[in-house]
Amino acid sequence: MKKLLAFIFCLTVYSTSHAQHAKISGHVSDTLNHVKLPNTVVALLHAKDSVLYKFARTSETGAFAFDNLQAGKYLLMLTYPAFADYVEPVTLSDTSVVRFDNIMLTLRSRLLQEVVVQQKIAAIKMKGDTTEFNAGSYQTQPNANVEDLLKKLPGIQVDNKGQITAQGIKVKKVLVDGEEFFGDDPTLVTKNLKADMVDKVQLYDKKSEQAAFTGVDDGQASKTLNLKLKEDKKRGYFGKVELGAGTNGFHDNQAMVNLFKKKLKVAAYAIVSNTGKTGLDWQEADKYGQSQADGYVSADSEIDIGEDREFSGWDGRYTGRGYPLVQTGGLHFNNKWNQDKVSAGGNYKFMKLYMDGSSSTITRNLLPNNVTNYRTQKEHFNNSVLRNRIDGRYEIQIDSSSSIRLDVNGGLNHKKTNSSFSSEFLDGDSSLVNQNNRRLSIADDTRQLNSNLLWRKKLKKKGRTISVNLAENYTLSDGDGMLHSFTEYFKKSGGVDSSYLTDQRKTFRTENANASANATYTEPLSPMSSLVANYGLSISNARSYRNSFNAGGDGKYDKMDSAFSNSYEFNIRTHKAGLSYVYNGKKVRIQAGNNVGFTSFLQDDLYQHRKMDRSFVNWFPAASFRYTFSQQRRLSIGYNGDTRQPGMSQLQPLRSNEDDQDVRIGNPGLKPSFSNRFHLSYNDFQIMSERSVWLSMQYSNTNNDIGEASSIDDKGKRTTRFINIDGNETAGVNLNMGWKVKPLNITLGYSLRGNYNRNVNLVNDQPNTTKSLDGGMGIDMFSIKEKKYEHYMSVEATYNTSKSSVQQGLRTNYWMYNVRVAENVYLPLKFQLQTDVVCNFRQKTDVFTDNNNVIQWNASLLKKFGKKDALEVRATVRDILNQNIGFNRGVSSNFITQNTYSTISRYGMLSVVWNFSKAGGGAKE
Repeated sequence: MKKLLAFIFCLTVYSTSHAQHAKISGHVSDTLNHVKLPNTVVALLHAKDSVLYKFARTSETGAFAFDNLQAGKYLLMLTYPAFADYVEPVTLSDTSVVRFDNIMLTLRSRLLQEVVVQQKIAAIKMKGDTTEFNAGSYQTQPNANVEDLLKKLPGIQVDNKGQITAQGIKVKKVLVDGEEFFGDDPTLVTKNLKADMVDKVQLYDKKSEQAAFTGVDDGQASKTLNLKLKEDKKRGYFGKVELGAGTNGFHDNQAMVNLFKKKLKVAAYAIVSNTGKTGLDWQEADKYGQSQADGYVSADSEIDIGEDREFSGWDGRYTGRGYPLVQTGGLHFNNKWNQDKVSAGGNYKFMKLYMDGSSSTITRNLLPNNVTNYRTQKEHFNNSVLRNRIDGRYEIQIDSSSSIRLDVNGGLNHKKTNSSFSSEFLDGDSSLVNQNNRRLSIADDTRQLNSNLLWRKKLKKKGRTISVNLAENYTLSDGDGMLHSFTEYFKKSGGVDSSYLTDQRKTFRTENANASANATYTEPLSPMSSLVANYGLSISNARSYRNSFNAGGDGKYDKMDSAFSNSYEFNIRTHKAGLSYVYNGKKVRIQAGNNVGFTSFLQDDLYQHRKMDRSFVNWFPAASFRYTFSQQRRLSIGYNGDTRQPGMSQLQPLRSNEDDQDVRIGNPGLKPSFSNRFHLSYNDFQIMSERSVWLSMQYSNTNNDIGEASSIDDKGKRTTRFINIDGNETAGVNLNMGWKVKPLNITLGYSLRGNYNRNVNLVNDQPNTTKSLDGGMGIDMFSIKEKKYEHYMSVEATYNTSKSSVQQGLRTNYWMYNVRVAENVYLPLKFQLQTDVVCNFRQKTDVFTDNNNVIQWNASLLKKFGKKDALEVRATVRDILNQNIGFNRGVSSNFITQNTYSTISRYGMLSVVWNFSKAGGGAKE
C-alpha cells in the first residue's frame, strides 16, 4: 500500500511539474507623467461571467505577473485611485505567454480628451510585422464592399482591375479570418464581402508554414491582407444578385450567396458575362501550374517542364485582350469542430471562357553598326478554355503541442487556340525583306494533382520544435495542333527572291512528377534566441516530347520531321541542409543562416542518344534585420541569395518553327544561376496628424544568369539560343506618403517610384548591354462627406528611357501621363450619380508615330429602394467617347516593341442589383 501511495505521489508531482500553463505579466504607468504606479490592483476575470479568477498588486516598479493560468478567455482589469479603469480582453492557450510591456492609465480628469486620442490610436496599429486598421474608423456607404473600404485605408491602392498595392508592393493574398476564401481568389472576397462585416484589416508579409511555425524567416513571404470579421456578422447569410442587359449584345449577370453559422462558412457564386468579369483573377498563374517567372525554378522545387510558348498558344486567361464570354461558378466550404481542434475546408470552381479579337505589333530591332530594321505583325485569334479546379484542406490538432495538416489541389484544363498571323519585315530604308502568313490551331489538355502533408510538434522545452513536410506535384499535358506558314523573301531590287512553306501536324506531351521531404528542428539558446536546422530531399522527374509531321503523298501527316522533333528527359535530385540563427528582442529582430544544396542533373536526349550527368553545389544564404522604433514606426533590412536551375524549355535542344521568323534553340549545357537580392523598408504612421510614410528599396544582381544570344540574318530571320551571362541587375525604389488636410476634409497621397534594369545579351555575336530606366511620380486626393459626395482625383507621370550599347547614338525616351477623376454625388430621392474619366496620354516617338492617347469616360445613374437601400436600379454607359484601345509598350534587350489590341469599348447597360442579408438573428432585409 505504501508503495502504491508513493507511486501516486511521484506521478502527481511529475505531472504537475511538467504541466504547461499560461502566463501574463506587465508594467503599469501614468499616461501623463510616465511614472510607475505601484500597488495598482490587477484582477483577472472570467470573460463569460466576470467572476474573479486571479488577483494581484503591482510592485514598486509597477510590475505584475500571473503564473500557472489555465487556458480560456479572460478580462484583465486594472484599477488605481483617481485613474480610469483599464480593461483588456485576453485569450490564453495552454502555453500562452502574454506580456503588456507598458500599460498606460489615464486620469479621470483627462478622460474625455484621452478617449478621443484613443479613438485615433485605434484607427491603425502596428503589432510586430502586422499593420492593423480598424475598419470602423473609415466611413463606407450602405452595401459597400471590401474594395470600397480598402480604397480609404492609408498606404493602400486598388486599381480598376481590383489589384491591390499596399506600401508599394502588390498584395498576393486576401484571407478571411486567416483562411483562404474560394482558394484565395482575391476579387471574390473584395468585391462581394460587405465592408460593414469587417472588424479589422490586417496587412503583413505572410511567411511560409515552416517559417510561421519555427519563427525563422526563410525569405519566402507574400504581402497579405487578412479580413477579421465582426463576431455578430458570423451568423446568418448575405448575398447579392445582379442582372444586366445592354447594347450590342452586352450582358452581365452574377450572383453570390454566403452562409455563416459560428465556425461554418458556406458560399457559392455564378457569373455569366461578356463585360470582362471572369471571377478568377490574380493567382491563376501561380496556383494552378503556370511556370514561374522567366522559366526558372529553385533547385529544391519542381522542374520547370517548360512549354513552347507560341506552340502552346494562349495561356487560358483573360487579361483585357479581345472580347470575352465567361460562364463560371464555384462552391466554398469551411468548418471547425471540437473546440477548433479539427478543421476542414475546400473549394470547387469551373470556368468556360470564349475569347476572340485581334492585335497589332510593331518591333524595332537595334543591331550593331547602326543597323536598324522593323517587323510589323497582325494577329486574329479565337480561343476557348474549359477549366475545373478543386482544392481542400484538413487539419487536426492532436494535442496542445502537435498537429497534422493535409492540403490537396488539382485541376483539369481543356483548351483550344486558333490564331492567324500576317507580318512584314522592313529594312532600315523601309525596303521589304520578307512577308509571312501563318495559321496555328492547337487543342491541349492539362491534368494536375498536388498534395502536401505537414506534421508539427512542440517539444517540452519552450521553443524546441520539430516539423516534417511531405509533398508531391504531378502535371501531365497533351496537345495536338496544325501549323501552316508561308514566307516570301524579296530582292533588294524588288521582286520575289525565294519562298518557304511549312505545313505540319504537331503533337506534344509533357509530364512532370516531383516528390520532396523536409524536416526542420529548432533549438532555443535563450528566451530570445534560437538555432534552426533543416534537411530536405527532393526528386524531380520530367519528360517532354514533341513530334512534327509533314504531309505525305496521300495527304496524311505521317512523315516525321526530325529537325523539329525531340524527346527529352530531365531529372533532378537535391539534398539540401542548412542552419539559421534568430534573435527576437523587444525592439530588434535578427536572423541569419545558410542552406546548401547538392544537386545532380541527368539529361537524356532520347532522339540524339545523348546523356549528360552533371552535379552542382547550390547556396541559399539569407539574413534580415528589423528595428522597431515604436508601435507605428519600424525599419527592416534583408538579404537573400538564391540558386536557380534552368528549365527544360531552355535545356531542350529543340529548334522551334512555329514562327520561322523567330526561331529559338535550347542549350543542354546551361549552368545554374545565382542571384543576390537586397531589400529595405521603412514604415511610419503619425496618429495625431494621420501622416503615413511607406518606403521600400530593392536591388538584385545575378551571376550566370540565363540570357539570350540572338542574330538576325539578311533575310530578317531571328535565331535565339539560351546562354549563361553575367552583368544583369535591377534596382527599384518606391515611396508612398499620405496625410489628411483636416480643415479641407481632404486626404492627400503622394507616390514616387523608379526602376533601373541592366540587361546583357549577345546580338549578332557582339556583346550588348541595354540600360533602361522608368520613373514616375503621382499625387491623389480623396474627400468624402457621408451621403453627400465622394471626390477622387489622381495624376501620374511616368518617364521611360533606354539605351543599348550596340547603338550608342540612339536612345529611346518617352513620357506617359495618367489622369483619373471620379465623382459620386448623392441626389434627392435616393438617386446617385457616379462618373469617372481616365485619361492616358502616350508620347509619340520616331518608331511609334500613331496617336495612342485615350480618354475613357464612364457614367452611371442609379436609384436605391427599400430598407437599407437593398435594391438598386442602375443605368450605365461605358466608354462614352468610344476611345478605349488596348495598349502596351516596352523595351527588351536590343529591341523596342509596341502592341495594340482589341478590347471592350462603348456600350450601355441597365442593371438591377439586390443585396440581401440576415445576420445575428435579425430580420431579413
